Amino acid sequence: QVQLVESGGGLVQPGGSLRLSCAASGTIFSINTMGWYRQAPGKQRELVASVTRGGWSNYADSVKGRFTISRDDAKNTVYLQMNSLRPEDTAVYYCNVNVKVRRFASWNDYWGQGTQVTVSS
Repeated sequence: QVQLVESGGGLVQPGGSLRLSCAASGTIFSINTMGWYRQAPGKQRELVASVTRGGWSNYADSVKGRFTISRDDAKNTVYLQMNSLRPEDTAVYYCNVNVKVRRFASWNDYWGQGTQVTVSS
């Protein structure tokens, strides 16, 4: 089993910053892509940013230049630095990791429990 623990959400004023963290633990042989998604009320879950094991990152157009994703493979942790936050960034943020639990196992996706980010004055 793989567990993901997220932290760092909260209430912030427009223009402010937050840093989300997501640590993976449990039976982990290897981690491939790590990413962050978000879901606002009444909307579908959408990809915010992802980063591959090789360090290639991908961002939603709406967050380019404001958010930065990074990972620490020694800690099995992915981070999302969010700057210049806007009210439209308000959502529940979920981390997602693509994990192989044994050498010859298949790759599977795991999700965090979600952390609320609210941008409001």
